[in-house]
Amino acid sequence: MSNKLSVAGLSWWKWICIILLFYTVIQGILIPVPRLPILHETIRNLFFHVTMWFAMIILMMSSLVYAIRYLRNNDLDLDLKSEQCAYTGIFLGILGLITGSIWAKNTWGAWWVNDAKLNGAAATMLVYLAYLILRGSLDDEHKRARLSAVYSIFAFTLMLVFIMILPRLTDSLHPGNGGNPGFSSYDLDNRMRTVFYPAVIGWTLLAVWLTEIRVRMKRYKYQHES
Repeated sequence: MSNKLSVAGLSWWKWICIILLFYTVIQGILIPVPRLPILHETIRNLFFHVTMWFAMIILMMSSLVYAIRYLRNNDLDLDLKSEQCAYTGIFLGILGLITGSIWAKNTWGAWWVNDAKLNGAAATMLVYLAYLILRGSLDDEHKRARLSAVYSIFAFTLMLVFIMILPRLTDSLHPGNGGNPGFSSYDLDNRMRTVFYPAVIGWTLLAVWLTEIRVRMKRYKYQHES
């Protein structure tokens, strides 16, 4: 009984994650949405595509924080957490690219268009894939951790430039960029908000959950290799 209580006490946020994601999927499909030209029913992808990118940014920020903490403390466990946050962030970023491509096909008529934010998102993924290549090319643990931490600062800065700054300065088909109004200003009504914000929390909790599992697996692997 005590073990069950202990597990329940540690895992309450995982139950919240499951509930929120079930809620997101069901409500995201069923609730009425604004009938807008071009978007039509595809606006429901807002609950998946955009919220996954929110979660990705949070994970990449967490990776950056752990990297900076490693540079200050020289603790390899912090490097491990930074690495795994980046892995999960890349996974969410790829899902974001896939869902975005599907959305583009159904609204703009092509799987990929020459859009500043789309190109910036792809560039961001390439920058972080280079991070994985960097880590895989070094054998010394502390050297790998130091270089990866410095690169994390560089990668996160580029991500902000690619997906938040440049699209606002140039022409972009995305809402809220290139002079276009954002979703929240003209069509994210109150009903959609009741799904959108829980979806952001749900996808973020899922990302944290996946990262926690990967960290435990890596720790187990290191313990049995040493």
